[in-house]
Parts: sequence; structure tokens; C-alpha cells
Amino acid sequence: MEVIMGAVKLIDEEITQYLQHLNAKQKQAVLGVVKTFAAEQQDWWDEISKEQQDAIDASLAEMKAGKLIPHDEVMKKYRKWLKK
Repeated sequence: MEVIMGAVKLIDEEITQYLQHLNAKQKQAVLGVVKTFAAEQQDWWDEISKEQQDAIDASLAEMKAGKLIPHDEVMKKYRKWLKK
């Protein structure tokens, strides 16, 4: 892990050196690329609340346990409230 961190530090330093030689338009382009990469790394799961994560986990557990009601059965029960 220490080797990886050292390599990352060298890359950071090299990027900083190159950025000094770019004009504003080029820096804006680099920033756009960096933001794109950062956005790809974000996981929607980490952006939802703990309550939402718990609800999803509970739903998945119910599904795995076979505690689901098929769509057809639900539709039969509630069909009278549907607008036609």
C-alpha cells in the first residue's frame, strides 16, 4: 500500500508541474476531464441516506425469502380503484 501511495504522490506532483504551463482554456478542459472521472467513481449507494439503504436491504431480504406478492394478485385486489 505504501508503494501505491508513493506512486500517487509522484503523479500528483507531475500533474501540478504540467498545470503551471497550461493556459486558462487548457486548464478548464483538464478540469472537465477530472470532474468526469470523479463522477464515474461515485456510487449512487453512497449518496442515499442510511434509511434508504436499510429499506432497500430489507426489501431484498424479503425478496430472497419469497415474501413477495405477484403483480397479478395485487392488480386483482386493487383493480376496482384503477381509472379506466
